[in-house]
Amino acid sequence: MRHLVIFGFGYAASAFARHAAARFDRVSATTRGRDKAQAMAMAGVVPMLLDGSDPGGLGRAVADATAVLVSIPPDETGDTVLRHFRQALGAAPRLGWIGYYSTVGVYGDHRGAWVDEATPVRPVSRRSVQRARAEEDWRGFAAQSGIPVAILRLAGIYGPGRNAFVNLAEGTAKRLVKSGQVFNRIHVEDIAAATEAAMLAEAGGVFNVADDEPAPPQDVVAFAAALMGVPPPPETPFEAAELTPMARSFYGENKRVANAATKAALGLRWRHPTYREGLEALWRDGNWRGTVRV
Repeated sequence: MRHLVIFGFGYAASAFARHAAARFDRVSATTRGRDKAQAMAMAGVVPMLLDGSDPGGLGRAVADATAVLVSIPPDETGDTVLRHFRQALGAAPRLGWIGYYSTVGVYGDHRGAWVDEATPVRPVSRRSVQRARAEEDWRGFAAQSGIPVAILRLAGIYGPGRNAFVNLAEGTAKRLVKSGQVFNRIHVEDIAAATEAAMLAEAGGVFNVADDEPAPPQDVVAFAAALMGVPPPPETPFEAAELTPMARSFYGENKRVANAATKAALGLRWRHPTYREGLEALWRDGNWRGTVRV
């Protein structure tokens, strides 16, 4: 029996579960909420509550897994999954692949220069430092266990319910302008496709899951506003913007993330190679608001 186990059933992980469901006889995933667990069960995903009510259930699922996806962020003490399930994962008799969702934030700031999969990491923010440490721990696990671990470094995620259209409709969109600042993005459907490709190839190593065109954030908002037929918000100098510390920290890193090696290794072509194709598809299909999905 083909069994996918997902740690952390968030936006990207649930998109992968939907995308690859037909390849598995069983999909199990962790959650902390009972309401979400009920919705997951209705969608055909076996929920595993992280509330201590069934301490052995998750261990049994890991022992039976053929593929595992980890989408839980690390904390100050390291990767949660490895801390609790390193031995069980290493001993799982049919486990052939593990995917780990990381972030392009581990590259740190390169003042707008290009980085690729071979660029040494030099994280700046606390969360990126934790991610880089978790990546190293997963590489160590892969070397010790012989199980391939694909470290999928994700750029800024967008898709149904999470995009510039939603921000414009809710009045929260901003056009912040910081000279030379660019970001990569990635549509959630392309994350799902990249994850599936790595899984099918049982590929290990580092993969940049980022679009083909790093772009200034204000251009993305303006493009979405034009598609909606609404005026874009006025441009605001970054220095004058009121931002949370986390939002401001994103602008402290400026880089262009290359993806050629990843696409070649996995035989990929993005369905949404730039933000333009991604936003146009969301607008054309009418699903930019998203639906209630697990």
